[in-house]
Amino acid sequence: MNEEGMKTKVRMKKIFLMLIIIVSFRFFAGAEPPTKFPAETLTLEQARLLALANSRSLAKYNLAIRNSELNEQSQFYTNLPSLSLGTSASMSLWNSNGMGEKNLADTLTAGASLSVSQKLFNGGKSLIQKAINSIATEMARKDALADYFAVLNAADTAYYELLQAAASLESAESALRTAELSLSIAEVRSQSGMMNSGDYLQALAEKESKENARNQAKRDILLKGVKIRNLTGLKEMPVLEALDFETHENLIAGLAALTDAETDALYANLLKTAAANNPALAKAVLANQQAQKNVSLAARDYAPSLSMSFSTGLNYSAANGLEPSTGKLSLSGSIPLDFWVTANNVEKKRVARSQAALDYSGAEENLETELQTALLDAIAQAGSVLSTRRACEYAEKHFEYVMELFRLSQNSVSTLSDASALVSSNRNQLIRSQYGFLLSLSKLRTLGAFGEEDELTDLLNSASIR
Repeated sequence: MNEEGMKTKVRMKKIFLMLIIIVSFRFFAGAEPPTKFPAETLTLEQARLLALANSRSLAKYNLAIRNSELNEQSQFYTNLPSLSLGTSASMSLWNSNGMGEKNLADTLTAGASLSVSQKLFNGGKSLIQKAINSIATEMARKDALADYFAVLNAADTAYYELLQAAASLESAESALRTAELSLSIAEVRSQSGMMNSGDYLQALAEKESKENARNQAKRDILLKGVKIRNLTGLKEMPVLEALDFETHENLIAGLAALTDAETDALYANLLKTAAANNPALAKAVLANQQAQKNVSLAARDYAPSLSMSFSTGLNYSAANGLEPSTGKLSLSGSIPLDFWVTANNVEKKRVARSQAALDYSGAEENLETELQTALLDAIAQAGSVLSTRRACEYAEKHFEYVMELFRLSQNSVSTLSDASALVSSNRNQLIRSQYGFLLSLSKLRTLGAFGEEDELTDLLNSASIR
């Protein structure tokens, strides 16, 4: 196994270990997930751990894995010798001589038997069924792994959306303060006769509009808070730790500056990693293998079967006392003659195999499409962060200039309103771009099944190093 394969194997083991610990914490130790952390704020990593511990779907997949393992054990037991113990006793209640007790006791008989049977040959079905059950267990593990990353992505989304809502509220409150300041100036100018009624009414409308936007932003925070509370199991609205976007500055600048050739090379590297790790694609591969095994299993019905049994025991009778019974060894075999039934079953399994092959091709295409979409989205969001950040700086300087002229009664409320709207629009776009970039990284991590975030960022950074 090459170095990359070893790293992938170690990464998957770490993920499965965390998965088992998290699910076992809640459902096998009988403990409930924690409802609060001692820290004053909830970090992103804490939110992820709470979401994993609170996930019922993960627990369900963990039970599915256990059920598949039990199926494997059941199949193993069917290949072992079958043991059975039997007992019997009888006595006549009456006979032709009447109800004499002595004669009735003479009819007492009892016996005990032990039998052992073993399948000798069944056309190789046992080995194939063992392989099918093993594949089913691995498919259950892939389902659990896919849900593990889905829960991580959901936790990231809920966390980022709440932070984005809080940033939007801050932007809305800033716009409202600007509108209130504009209205206060307009009131002074209106009372002194330096502003007409139309401009004053526009200032009033602007203030009411900004206040409504602030109220909508508050509502969004409440809605996003409900989402993250349901996901993590927290009883109260969490206070989230603010993110430091400066840690992503190099990555944002690098992705935004990628050429088409560099983007294609980065996509190829991401696809290589995702193809090796993505649980949905891995499950499609396993399903294809399982379908092939099912064809082989159905074809084994053409073969004869052979089994052997041995039985012995003890008998007791009032007349002869206790004596052993004769041991008996027997062989039995069967040859199926209804070949048309077997042929029909084989054909059905072949059709299922063709369907599994189509599902695999579809899973490959979906992964390629989703991965390319997520990568292009990350690059677009990175470029948007840089451009909207510059636009915000220009819009704020423009607003300061317009506000100063407004104070000096050298422009109208309409001009100030347009400058304020430009600032708000660019601020909100910057907020959406920043958190959209983080969400795109989370999506890439999910598709590539990266066990650690640093693995993804290192891969993305490597593409922008010139």
